[in-house]
Amino acid sequence: MADDVNVAQPADASVLDRHPMRDDEGHIRPEFVAEITRAIHAADTAFLREVVAELHEADLGDLISALAPEDRVQLVELTGSDFDFSALNEVDEGVREEILEELEPEEVAEGVRELESDDAVELLEALDEEDREEVLEKLPPLERDAIERRLLYPENSAGRRMQTEFISVPPDWTVGQAIDYMRETSDLPDRFYEIYAVDKDQRWQGAVPLDVLLRSRRMVPLKDLIDEDRRRVSVLEDQEEVARMFGKYNLVAAPVTDTQDRLVGVITIDDVVDVIEEEADEDLKALGGVTSHEELSDNVWTIARGRFNWLLVNLATAFLASSVLGLFEGQLEKMVALAVLAPIVASQGGNAATQTMTVAVRALATRELRASNAWRVVLREAMVGLVNGLAFAVITGVAAVAWFKIPGLGMVIGLAIVCNLIAGALGGILIPILLERVRADPAVASGTFVTTVTDVVGFFSFLGIATLWFGLK
Repeated sequence: MADDVNVAQPADASVLDRHPMRDDEGHIRPEFVAEITRAIHAADTAFLREVVAELHEADLGDLISALAPEDRVQLVELTGSDFDFSALNEVDEGVREEILEELEPEEVAEGVRELESDDAVELLEALDEEDREEVLEKLPPLERDAIERRLLYPENSAGRRMQTEFISVPPDWTVGQAIDYMRETSDLPDRFYEIYAVDKDQRWQGAVPLDVLLRSRRMVPLKDLIDEDRRRVSVLEDQEEVARMFGKYNLVAAPVTDTQDRLVGVITIDDVVDVIEEEADEDLKALGGVTSHEELSDNVWTIARGRFNWLLVNLATAFLASSVLGLFEGQLEKMVALAVLAPIVASQGGNAATQTMTVAVRALATRELRASNAWRVVLREAMVGLVNGLAFAVITGVAAVAWFKIPGLGMVIGLAIVCNLIAGALGGILIPILLERVRADPAVASGTFVTTVTDVVGFFSFLGIATLWFGLK
């Protein structure tokens, strides 16, 4: 009964204290969404502005996703300058596009001006070229030029991910001058972990971590503290390589330099976490034959169209596997047990291949699987297939004899299981390696080809061994 008691809130309690957004498990409360929806329909601007002003951008993104599509744009318009446009980078790409397309270019431009440079680029790159140009035209020339230069960098490059807000100082300054500069400058980045030394042409000289700076006396020259060997990133470097470097060297920030070694930006750990999540999401979808752009907010037609191509490829390979069964049509008619048991052999090989393929694709993505250790790993996987094949040969063979009471059937299916699990293990690792060598994405293409290998080998080995064993013609 105690849970049903409403505890009175102090008069000065925040709006989120009076109207909690999440329950004890961290889920958005339906009552909160309903309250926001009622406020939107009633155009209760004061209440909505108070709510969005208190919400973190990630929480605001969750709220937007929870609202009905027709209410999302109204929330942005009613809250005006209090709405944090960085929240739109926290929602599905489809939701973001719907909202941005409904807003006037002036509104989007005003919101973009309040964002850090990396968030602004992420927001605008989701728009098609015509809509993006309309928004850019509404920005002041300096801000427009900065964003346009960023958009010229390749997609998924460090140049797209970096933020251009950083602190750079001359190397001949002292610690005291650097600290005074940071105290007196109002437009510093919201968060920073180190300052950078550059020459008069903005060329990289080195980095000084904040902990080193603050532990030093004011009169110490910065050049005595500069780390000239600080790891840095090229604007053209792939974001996945950047994320790998952060993980390997335990970085929280990395300076970004252009082709002339000029300091142009910085990538921070929050950017890298986003990259890791995006790459993991992309690889997981690719393994299932789903396009990386598919979102939960997409409509039926968009999803069906995106999945169609790989389903069509799967259908073609399925016909190839079925054609193997056609070669043994006579044998299948004489012994029905073969038709019943053949899918078991194929599916066991397919499951084993999927296990190997998942490990191989991940190892290739993290660069753990290289030319230097490839054959050792291939041999290991083949031995794993042999060991598991022998174990399941015994289990499946005993079950087959007990089921059909046909002497010799257990030996036939056992031998076929061993053959197919070895084939699955080899296919699961060799096919991703081959695809990676020809610069195809192993995560996208491996599944279909590996399944075909295990189906063909499974059917052919089982029915071929059965034909030899029982003398079927």
